Amino acid sequence: MAKRDYYEILGLSKNASDKEIKSAFRRLAKQYHPDLNKDKDAPEKFKEVQEAYEVLSDENKRKMYDQYGHAAFDNTAGSGYGSYGGFSSGFGFDDIDLSDILSGVFGQGFGFSSQSRSKGNRARKGNDTLYKMNITFMEAVYGTKKDFNLDLYDTCDKCNGKGGFNEKTCPNCNGSGTVTESQNTLFGSFMSKTTCSRCNGTGKVFERICSSCNGNGRVKKRKTISITIPAGVDTGNQIKIKEKGESGINGGPNGDVYVEFVVEEHPIFKRENNDIYMELPINVVEATLGCKKEVPLMKETIILNIPEGTQNLDKHKIKNKGVPYINSSKVGDLYIVIKVMIPTKLDKKQRDLFKALSETNLDSQDDFINKFKKFFKK
Repeated sequence: MAKRDYYEILGLSKNASDKEIKSAFRRLAKQYHPDLNKDKDAPEKFKEVQEAYEVLSDENKRKMYDQYGHAAFDNTAGSGYGSYGGFSSGFGFDDIDLSDILSGVFGQGFGFSSQSRSKGNRARKGNDTLYKMNITFMEAVYGTKKDFNLDLYDTCDKCNGKGGFNEKTCPNCNGSGTVTESQNTLFGSFMSKTTCSRCNGTGKVFERICSSCNGNGRVKKRKTISITIPAGVDTGNQIKIKEKGESGINGGPNGDVYVEFVVEEHPIFKRENNDIYMELPINVVEATLGCKKEVPLMKETIILNIPEGTQNLDKHKIKNKGVPYINSSKVGDLYIVIKVMIPTKLDKKQRDLFKALSETNLDSQDDFINKFKKFFKK
């Protein structure tokens, strides 16, 4: 089968820079590395990517390839240009860090539990867990305590997390946790290390597998976790509960639980950062003549003095009655926004009064208020 163009394999143009070549190689190596990609075609694609990088990353080889194509290397095995199978020049595993691949594929933090090829028996932290918690508006403003349940992998009580009984050295890898495989190609011998499939990289096997955890050393258990929610949290805020997540592997510490809050909306109060806004409806007479209104706030009721001549959307600021700042003595403010309600239905007397008022001469707002008092404050 004819070989694919090296530039095509890496998804590059022929004028690609050295930096672009290396970047493309690292990206594709993460995608097709046999330790990470279990597709049957992954090893072949990985070798193909390696071969392309071996040539294009070397200035002399790239020049020869650009001039003669694949024919430039048909008879070069052992000729000083290196063999692709053994990576004797140009490429080395310094060019690709397996830990970088793992973090690129699985990410850091949540759900990371892949075993590295040579570290299958080292202690590792358990998986972190993200839990989204719905809380009410008032719970977010004033804080509260809550319990919640999570199904998490925990240490198996029957085998104490070992996974089995009568432990012994794995005969397949002789305790190393990895096995070396050799593949012969036209370009030489290709060597690769993979995690031992018999011991899963631990280097140990058991005479009898634990029936409770099926050899995993961990079983799912329902845990009840308590959390103290501080006053002032908002949607998207997270709290970390240390080492309450899944149990560690090979004696490692438990993972952490991250609680992310989703705050329900309130029918009256609207939050903007640490300030609270609410609307207070009044009628046109109250707005014009002024009045006193009993206003229920979040935790108390106040008497609000509304001056005469109040306009629609006027605001009254009540200091320190908003949302507390997290872990601080500072508190936001509460704003009462006046909503002047214009009547949509009037009886004859009301209509006549408004009509008479509209026919008077008014030079200022004070004139309007005085006239309004004359007609309506009877």
